[in-house]
Amino acid sequence: MITGIKGTRFRRAAAVTVTTGAVLAAGAFGAAPAGAVTTPTIAAAGGYVMNNGTAKTLYTKAADTKRSTGSTTKIMTAKVVLSQPNLNLDATVTIQKAYSDYIVANTASSAHLIVGDKVTVRQLLYGLMLPSGCDAAYALADKFGSGSTRAARVKSFIGKMNSTARSLGMTNTKFDSFDGIGNGSNYSTPRDLTKLASSAMKSTTFKTVVKTKSYTAKTVTKTGSTRTMAAWTNTNTLLSSYSGTIGVKTGSGPEAKYCLVFAATRNGKTIIGTVLASTSITQRATDATKLLNYGFAK
Repeated sequence: MITGIKGTRFRRAAAVTVTTGAVLAAGAFGAAPAGAVTTPTIAAAGGYVMNNGTAKTLYTKAADTKRSTGSTTKIMTAKVVLSQPNLNLDATVTIQKAYSDYIVANTASSAHLIVGDKVTVRQLLYGLMLPSGCDAAYALADKFGSGSTRAARVKSFIGKMNSTARSLGMTNTKFDSFDGIGNGSNYSTPRDLTKLASSAMKSTTFKTVVKTKSYTAKTVTKTGSTRTMAAWTNTNTLLSSYSGTIGVKTGSGPEAKYCLVFAATRNGKTIIGTVLASTSITQRATDATKLLNYGFAK
């Protein structure tokens, strides 16, 4: 029988020997692969990443927690427009005073559309997705909703947003606005928004718009002359900072904080994901970069 200090030393020595043997065995047969990557830490309150080709989940952080989405809502605005039957992207919409009044009243992000100008649906999609124009969102909702009044058309359009969400299986999502300036009940989750973006990216028009860094629209004025608008710059900084980025959309707000739905393709592999409620414009891009790197390494 072994007792006292000597016994303790013996047991420790035996444990070390056993552990060493186990490590050696693991090294020979079951060690972590050389390409193993550490799961990243992000500042965002929620995150989700998937392989767009296989729909395999690669990362989750509070992925099904409902949060305010800010202007990432506009992905659905564009999706609904692009899903319209017999859509004519060259059809024009006359910009109404109500759209600019709405921008002023809400101190909202703007495409600086001019009242009375005729703007094509295609141009409105660029104005919606690049500078995150809430005036462009309003114009599209007014154009593609149905009803005899503007309020009825907007309500109808938001109804289409919600029915599309249901059809995509976005079970933790509700929209009560066409642009993300919610009225108390506009929310989604990282998983749902990623699902939405994956679906939206199947549209070639959507893909073309969201990967564009800058766009200059030529609109038609009340008098019939051509107006060259100031260039719209994409708010998604990953397009310049992360090689292979192909979209998708930023969002921010007092409640939403800083959000980003992102996608990138490298070597034929597309990673798509979302971060919600990050701490700054810079941090949401840092969070997304970490998650993209992780996704490509998986």
